[in-house]
Amino acid sequence: MSSNFETLKSLPSLKDSISHYGLDARKALGQHFLLDPGLCSRIAGLGGNLTGRHIIEIGPGPGGLTRALLLSEARTIHAVEIDQRAWPLLDDLSSHFPDRLTIVKQDALTLDASSLTDAPRQIIANLPYNVATPLLISWLRQAQKWERLVLMFQKEVAERICAEPGSNAYGRLSVLCQWCAECSIALILPPGAFSPPPKVSSAVACLTPHSHQPPAALFKAMEQVTAAAFGQRRKMLRASLKSIGGETLLRSVDIDPTRRAETLTVDEFARLAVYHLEQTKRAS
Repeated sequence: MSSNFETLKSLPSLKDSISHYGLDARKALGQHFLLDPGLCSRIAGLGGNLTGRHIIEIGPGPGGLTRALLLSEARTIHAVEIDQRAWPLLDDLSSHFPDRLTIVKQDALTLDASSLTDAPRQIIANLPYNVATPLLISWLRQAQKWERLVLMFQKEVAERICAEPGSNAYGRLSVLCQWCAECSIALILPPGAFSPPPKVSSAVACLTPHSHQPPAALFKAMEQVTAAAFGQRRKMLRASLKSIGGETLLRSVDIDPTRRAETLTVDEFARLAVYHLEQTKRAS
């Protein structure tokens, strides 16, 4: 680690690198750069002991968090960046750590991130806000492949991930995340921590996947059940779930059809998903 520190210390500062390469954050890409090395170090530290771990970072931008990860004991870091303007800066950083840092010049939305490296894998990233939720759901579909996900979101999204049943923030994302992982908010950052400052606060959510994960067909069934239930969340479940069985489905798993989606626990949604999948198989 000391040699990594000396190498990074010899490089131009993050701000100087951004100026040299003319890299400004683009609103269209959902970019808000986190430049404070102390905060970047805290986020990297949320991955726990990274010795021997393979880290995937999405949207590194100028590489603030990337530098912090390079100071950790992580075995390798794969930084996935779609913005061509950032590639020269990141390539330069990678040239100083050829055995540890790989720049993946692709769109994270079309990439199977787990294919980049062997286990044990983690994703640690300050996610581009405009694609954060679809990325998260794609990783949940393969949650068994991840040791941990340490992800920066808009604070509102992080609150939805961790929300309790009955709360205003509780919804489809809450159920999917908590069904697959232990979820917590580890760090809240004000807008001023970023350049340029976003209009809202941000938060880092940590998701540690459960040891047992649902098969793909059951995950799809859960997506269908939660999409229907929360798509019309003000309605009773017998109405919102009408397209997939409605009252019959609910009574089959002993759930009152007059309840609303936000009152159901994750376990109750899981029962619905299992029964819905069984009915779908029978019908096919």
